[in-house]
Amino acid sequence: MSERIVMRTGESLVAGGPPGTAAEPEIIIGELDGPVGTALATLTGDQVKGHSRVFAILNTDIQVRPVTLMVSKVTVKDNRYTNILMGTVQAAIANGVLDAVRAGDIPKEKANDLGIIVSVWLNPSVATDENLDHQILFDIHRKATAQAIHKAMNHQPSIDWLLENQENITHKYFQMGLDGKIKP
Repeated sequence: MSERIVMRTGESLVAGGPPGTAAEPEIIIGELDGPVGTALATLTGDQVKGHSRVFAILNTDIQVRPVTLMVSKVTVKDNRYTNILMGTVQAAIANGVLDAVRAGDIPKEKANDLGIIVSVWLNPSVATDENLDHQILFDIHRKATAQAIHKAMNHQPSIDWLLENQENITHKYFQMGLDGKIKP
């Protein structure tokens, strides 16, 4: 029997594809009979215009386990954006969750006892990109989801690593001006 997982958190940034395809999920994982389950139920029942909460599914009516709720970080205002978020990215997240189970990051025997909340960032530029490569977008979001889960379940980065590297890391946008250019 696996240990009780009250709440774990993780994040990931996967970029490198065409503009607009980067993924930066933030996740919370925990037992359904604990604070994560309460949050998951509350978020599902408390829909907010522009920030719909939906389960990660492989296809219509095929929900993944552990149950995974997607919450958009960006206010959804456009039908095309909605279709990409609730299509390509939703399926990518579902596959990333299953990849994490297959990799052993999520114990298979706990698949019905855990819940995952994924805060999803999808660049709004995808709504106007007529040449959007859905396969690249899918692959990046799938990888980022599995990576965020891996980090959460393995307590990464560790506190020791953070303390050792704190002074060597500068937030990417810390030195960026309002014009979007990095200042020296």
